[in-house]
Amino acid sequence: MIQNIIFDWSGTLVDDLPAVLAATNFVFSECGVEKMTLDTFRAEFCLPFKHFYDRFVPGIPIERLEKAFHQHFALVQHEVTPLPHARKFLEFCRQHKIRTFLLSTVNQHYYERQAAAVGFGEFIDKPYLGVWDKRVKILELLAENQLAPAHTIFIGDMQHDIDTAKHGGIGSCAVLTGYNRLEQLRASSPDVVVEHLGELQEILERNQFQLHSHDAAGPISTVGALVWNSDRHVLMVRTQKWSGLWGIPGGKIKLGESSIDALKRELKEETNLDISAIKFELVQDCIHSKEFYRDAHFVLLNYTCQVRGQYEVKLNDEAQEFRWITPGQALQMDLNKPTRILLEHVLAQPA
Repeated sequence: MIQNIIFDWSGTLVDDLPAVLAATNFVFSECGVEKMTLDTFRAEFCLPFKHFYDRFVPGIPIERLEKAFHQHFALVQHEVTPLPHARKFLEFCRQHKIRTFLLSTVNQHYYERQAAAVGFGEFIDKPYLGVWDKRVKILELLAENQLAPAHTIFIGDMQHDIDTAKHGGIGSCAVLTGYNRLEQLRASSPDVVVEHLGELQEILERNQFQLHSHDAAGPISTVGALVWNSDRHVLMVRTQKWSGLWGIPGGKIKLGESSIDALKRELKEETNLDISAIKFELVQDCIHSKEFYRDAHFVLLNYTCQVRGQYEVKLNDEAQEFRWITPGQALQMDLNKPTRILLEHVLAQPA
């Protein structure tokens, strides 16, 4: 039974990625190095920091790099925000008397400022801050607080967090809300990968506070649609849970809900779009896909539809990006396999 949880901070409880990217690019500009895009930064950033700097700005003293970083990072603290589901999960830990700790690279000044802004400080029993290599600190943290490894997990968004958990002999949970992408996290073999902390709460509640992966209760029925607008462009969305690949919006059918009602609800929740002219296209089996963030068996009911009325896409926290593009352009994107099959099927139909 899980009795103790160690959290990472950045990318696990708060979203500081835009601020860190801005500060890192300031460092690069000061050193005459080309700035990174968000996707490149997520793919390349690693801990400890020195390993990252040695690859991209070699030969420059770490003290100079850190000075430049903090010079800019201090100016963008207002951009740090709480991640969705984080507060609710921390309240869940308090409610069930789960001890909570923080093991993070963030320095004390930034932590105090950010924790006060988001209101999370009261939920952390003891923070360990400014730790560049968490593997060096984890055994001390466990011993100092008399935490039994069998009852303790570390939640983080980076490979270094998972490697730290393994070094300490404790459970590991990777979240997709932060810096590293799915394939990077999988490389360190976490005990479980979750889309966000809300999903981890569901797992703990369902499994009596044991850290197990999702129950294999049977195939999961889902709906999704290729959405057309008036310009005959289709909507593509990109999500971390599909390995950062592009796909169509959709989700699970709820008990007692028709597939059409589920489709309308999911698209409204995920994109803020109202749809009409709904047409069934095909059904797909998606079994143990390596593209998806967890092992699952989906029955995918695929549709096409039209945007109804005036439209403005507003993504919820499930997707990171969207684009309206022509079907031909969509085929040139990095699509997940079910989306490519649907798109090719639709384009093969008579006009």
